[in-house]
Amino acid sequence: MRELDIQMSVNERPVKQRIGVNTLLRDFLREDLELTGTKGACDDGMCGSCSVHLDGEVVKSCLVLAADANGRSVRTIEGLADSDDVLHPVQQALLDEFGFQCGFCTPGMAMTMVYLLESGFQPDQESARESLVGNICRCTGYDRIADAMILAASTMGENNA
Repeated sequence: MRELDIQMSVNERPVKQRIGVNTLLRDFLREDLELTGTKGACDDGMCGSCSVHLDGEVVKSCLVLAADANGRSVRTIEGLADSDDVLHPVQQALLDEFGFQCGFCTPGMAMTMVYLLESGFQPDQESARESLVGNICRCTGYDRIADAMILAASTMGENNA
């Protein structure tokens, strides 16, 4: 297998690694860096459980080669809490609203929600549900996830006021 050297920032930490040219970003994060919050379920970008931020944009890491992240910045679910381990408002809202059941989809949901809310999205119940269409939850009816997104938007708005 052909290999190459890559370097990137992952959760604001520099990473240098030799990888196979066909290594998926999801697999690099999970297997090489042991950041197992990024999940793998569908392998074709349909479920969203592997969503991460790449240079500030939300991407499905099962559709991105690790080599394509060379020289770029990656943020995973593990990178949301601050240095004092205070949860990001989205993470806290998911806990407060019990916006999860099995938790498998939760990291990808959270990463999508963070991206949208940091972009200024102000959801109501309907728009919150619609905005998460690329993330599949097999356990919930999405109501509590949408409630968590609305709560997080409110909390983030208060923090920025």
